[in-house]
Amino acid sequence: MMNDLNKLLVDVKTLVIFKSLNQDPVFIKLLEAIKACIEENTDNSIEKYCDFVSELYTYSDDLTSYMLKMVLENENLFMLRKGEGKATGRLLEECLASELEIIQEISEIPSSEIISKINYDGFLPGYKTQKIDFSQIYADRIHQINRYGYGIYSQYHVFVVENRKIVPVEFPDPIRIQQLCNYELEREQVIKNTLALIAGKPANNVLLYGDCGTGKSSTVKAIANEYASQGLRLIELKKKQLHELPSIVETVSKNPLKFIIFIDDLSFTEDDDDFAALKAILEGSVSSNAANLAIYATSNRRHLVRETFSARQGDEIHFKDTMQELLSLSDRFGLTVTFQKPDKKTFLEVVSSLAQQYELDMPQDELYMKAEAYALARGGRSPRVAKQFVEYLKGCGDNA
Repeated sequence: MMNDLNKLLVDVKTLVIFKSLNQDPVFIKLLEAIKACIEENTDNSIEKYCDFVSELYTYSDDLTSYMLKMVLENENLFMLRKGEGKATGRLLEECLASELEIIQEISEIPSSEIISKINYDGFLPGYKTQKIDFSQIYADRIHQINRYGYGIYSQYHVFVVENRKIVPVEFPDPIRIQQLCNYELEREQVIKNTLALIAGKPANNVLLYGDCGTGKSSTVKAIANEYASQGLRLIELKKKQLHELPSIVETVSKNPLKFIIFIDDLSFTEDDDDFAALKAILEGSVSSNAANLAIYATSNRRHLVRETFSARQGDEIHFKDTMQELLSLSDRFGLTVTFQKPDKKTFLEVVSSLAQQYELDMPQDELYMKAEAYALARGGRSPRVAKQFVEYLKGCGDNA
């Protein structure tokens, strides 16, 4: 076995496609532990082995499953070519097969084998291993790359933009479609459009317009959660980041996954510099080749532009043309879905549905009376107010 360990350490140096695994902390510490055992330095072997197990335990107690996860999520030149639909060629495929065999062999080294090489009678922690065909699983992942993606896009499904980079959201809002009450017809329009995007069919950019608290943003987030397993990803963009749209589109346009670029609470002033960036995207001048993405925006303003009386008194010669261009931005969304503030009946239906979800035990008449009083105190009815009310009751022990 010692000769095999020696050979594995040499084999690792031949990695090309998975060369970046040499930067993974668990992999690094495993190789250090193996090297220490080969050198037969007891103190160093104990220290390096325990360092490795400690690092592995941070993520898992199963070395094989951990290494498989690292391989499947690795963003490498083979995966990138496959993701862009390019040919990989025989030489690259031979290289892939060899490297997967090496990594699988390393991942299956049992803790008992390493511990047996350490001249120590005390307790040393162990870890699990499995017999898994890395090559077959990797081939299956490549075959379904449009569902799973690669790199950070295989690990997460919701992202934001920070310092001009797309970064994952580790704990996104977990809202699901079945938790949303009423507005079924409105949501169905957005869902159908999203399913068309996922299927690779023509899909519209969508404007979700309506009163505050009616569930516009929750609808988009719930849809992203619902269809993540089908290859849908969401990138949330702040209004002040709209100038970064062209670079974001370029970054994801060749990705095999489908993307919603989500802009929440969108509105402009008449002299807003970010207006042009969104207009260009909606008109397709920079996204004509990005069939894998759509813009979903929410707004409380039907025309998206804050129009003032002072603006109407400007001295521009073709002022009407300019204002018409600004006010028609919303028309450039292929689909506009309106979420209207609920009437009393709809509001109480939402309250009743949420009360069931939260398992509130209260007579319906009392529930409705308190809900109406709560809404009145907060300036009106909305699904958001209904949720706040039900959560308030739940937090007070159902009998506030």
